[in-house]
Amino acid sequence: MSTETYNGYCVKCKEKRDFEGEVAETNGRRMAKGTCPVCGTKMNRILGKA
Repeated sequence: MSTETYNGYCVKCKEKRDFEGEVAETNGRRMAKGTCPVCGTKMNRILGKA
């Protein structure tokens, strides 16, 4: 899987940040999973179907 940059919301920092992540599929939904570059918390971003 390739690593790409996505924009997501970090719950710990309470800010939107760009993070490097991989696309994973859970229950038929595509989502980008990665870590926050500032605090290291896991971040998720649900992607559209396509």
